[in-house]
Amino acid sequence: MEKFKAISLPDISSATMPMAYPSRKNNLPKSGIVLAGDLGGTKTELALFEIKNGKLVSIKHQRFATSDHDTFVKAIHEFHGDEISKIDAACLGVAGVVDGDKVRGVNFAWEINAKKLESDLKIKRVLLINDLQANAYGLSALKDSDFKTLTKGENVKGNAAIISSGTGLGEAGMYWDGSHYHPFATEGGHCSFSPSDELDMELWNYLNKKFGHVSWERVVSGQGIYNIYQFLRTFRKEKEPNWLSAQFQTEDPAIAISTAALQNKNAVCLETLQLFVKYLAVESAQLALKTKASGGVFIGGGISPKIIDFIDKKEFYKNFINVGRLEHLLKTIPVKIVLNDKTALMGAAYYAAMGIVK
Repeated sequence: MEKFKAISLPDISSATMPMAYPSRKNNLPKSGIVLAGDLGGTKTELALFEIKNGKLVSIKHQRFATSDHDTFVKAIHEFHGDEISKIDAACLGVAGVVDGDKVRGVNFAWEINAKKLESDLKIKRVLLINDLQANAYGLSALKDSDFKTLTKGENVKGNAAIISSGTGLGEAGMYWDGSHYHPFATEGGHCSFSPSDELDMELWNYLNKKFGHVSWERVVSGQGIYNIYQFLRTFRKEKEPNWLSAQFQTEDPAIAISTAALQNKNAVCLETLQLFVKYLAVESAQLALKTKASGGVFIGGGISPKIIDFIDKKEFYKNFINVGRLEHLLKTIPVKIVLNDKTALMGAAYYAAMGIVK
C-alpha cells in the first residue's frame, strides 16, 4: 500500500471555490467515515477519511493499476477488507458515463452498480459521479500553490470549466449561480477533433483511416501523444531510433515520447509534444466558449503537470485565443494548471461526506 501523507481538508464553508451540493448542505456532518475513489483507465485510487471537528482527515490511501482487478468489488476488498461495513458513505469518481446508479468505464472494463454495492458491501450509501465532476468539486479544497497560471485573464465571476488529459480526455463545467458553483459532467472529450491547418488535416486523415471517428481524446491524452507520434513518424518519413523502440517495449509510449521531447533527444518526439500542447490549448478554448467560462479554465490530469516547464506560455496563449470574433472573450479568461494529483479524490471525499444520512 502506497504511503499517503495525512491531510486535513478545509470546511466547505471556507472553500475558495464554493460548491453547491445536491444535499443542499453547506458544511460537513459532525462525524462519519467516508470512502473516496478516483477510478480511471490506468490507475485507481481509494482513500478512507474520518470527519473530525468539521474536517475530513485521511486515514489510509492506496493507488493501484486498474487492470490489477477484474471488478471494483475485488479492489475494495483488498483495500479495506472486513471493515467495509463501518463506512457511512462512499463516492466514486469514475471515468465513464454515469447513468443514475450505474456506470461503465470508457477506457477500462469495470461496470459499477451503486445499489448493488450498497447491498453487497453493506455500505449505507454509495454515490457515483463522473471523474471530472469529482475534480471540479475537489478544486474547492486547493490552495493557490496547487495551481500554475498559464494565462492570467481577469478576475471575473462566472462559469468555469475543467479539462483533464490522462489516459483519456475528460471535461466538465461549473455553473455559477451568483454564490456557488454547480459542477456538471460532460463527454466533450469525445466531440469531433477540428483541424485548423494543413498538418492538422493530414493528422485527421491518418486517424480517420485508423479509427473512423476522430475525437479530441484521440489527440489530447496519453494515447493521443502516441497517435500524434505515429502519424509524424510516418508523415515525416523519419526512422524510429532503436533506443526509443526498446523503451516502447518496457514503458508507456506516451511517457517515453514525452521524456525524449523534454530532453530534446528526438525531433519527432519534440514536435509531437508541441502539437499536443497546441491541441490542448485549442480544445481548452473550445470548452471555454461552450461553457462561457469567464471564471476560468482549469487543466487537470496527469500529463500537464509533468510537462509544465515545456509549455511555452506565449504559444499556448496564441492558440487559446485564436477563435476569431470572440478573441476578446478568451483574453479575459484565466487558465490554470492543477498541480495537485489528489484533486479528484478530495472532491469525491467531499461528495461522499455530504451524502451521509444519519
